[in-house]
Amino acid sequence: MRAVTFQAPGEVRVDDVPEPEISAPTDAIVQIEATGVCGSDLHIYHGRVQIEPGFTIGHEYVGTVLEVGADVHEVSVGDRVLGCFQTACGRCYFCRNGLFHKCDSSRTFGHGATLGSLQGTQAERALVPSADLVLRRVPQGMSDDVALFAGDVMGTGFHAVLDSGMRPGDVAAVLGLGPVGLCAVQAARAAGAAHVIAVDSVPERLAMAESFGAQAVHLKEGDPRAAARAATAGRGVDVCIDAVGHPQALDLALRLTRKCGTVQAIGVYAERTEVHMGLLWIKSLHVCAGHANVIGHVDRVLALMDAGVLDPGPLVTHHMSLDEAPAAYALYDKREALKIVLRP
Repeated sequence: MRAVTFQAPGEVRVDDVPEPEISAPTDAIVQIEATGVCGSDLHIYHGRVQIEPGFTIGHEYVGTVLEVGADVHEVSVGDRVLGCFQTACGRCYFCRNGLFHKCDSSRTFGHGATLGSLQGTQAERALVPSADLVLRRVPQGMSDDVALFAGDVMGTGFHAVLDSGMRPGDVAAVLGLGPVGLCAVQAARAAGAAHVIAVDSVPERLAMAESFGAQAVHLKEGDPRAAARAATAGRGVDVCIDAVGHPQALDLALRLTRKCGTVQAIGVYAERTEVHMGLLWIKSLHVCAGHANVIGHVDRVLALMDAGVLDPGPLVTHHMSLDEAPAAYALYDKREALKIVLRP
């Protein structure tokens, strides 16, 4: 079968790879019908997250169940499903406490040996372990473009807001308006934020945030700190979500947030980063960080998307074939696409 494989920083290609096979009674095999190119994939593409050459990448997927193991009961052959970006066992201490993203035996699709050697989903078919936990049936009438977001990007934006402790009436800021940041804007509005300040330097992304009800502020041509003060009688925002994963974004988040407020670092950090601990300490800031508990949120996210409260559909700007993956990565790397959906 065909799959997108990592070769070297700046190089992916479409290769013939072995067919997936069920190896445990809790496995399923899914025929992939739509798969996304994610900002996390760019970290692999740039070499920030290191994986083995030839490994199949990708972790967002919608498709049809082809085969299930004997212990899979929540989905059946022929079901149209979406999948979460990582797996969980459902039995360890963390899973029993609902912290599926910290499962002792979790594996992440398309991230190589470091995260469990689970081949990715930018392929014609994929093996899905722990299928009862990882897969969900797609609600009737929901498009592939929308369903694709539940298993990662919208789930991550939702987690960023929920984990931050944001309350109705709060003022929030979102730094970085890629798909995760834009989903966080939507989730913050849905959760009752009185005002959302959205910061980026790409005009199209700022316009999208504005269409979602946020105040768009250009990182360089505008003044995010002045916008935060103006929206809060000088206090600073209650919650600031760093959806970038860069030291400068984290530093700006510390400065935008009011005393005793919360900084949520949902962007990917793969390297050592310096933090202004004096500023964090004197302001008594709370800091949340880490990837999202998407398995724990997926049912609520699906319900909100099915009701139209959350709608990631406008974020999809390009549809391309799996064979066009190298061009898709180059396009995404140049920020000439917001969200690309590949179809095998």
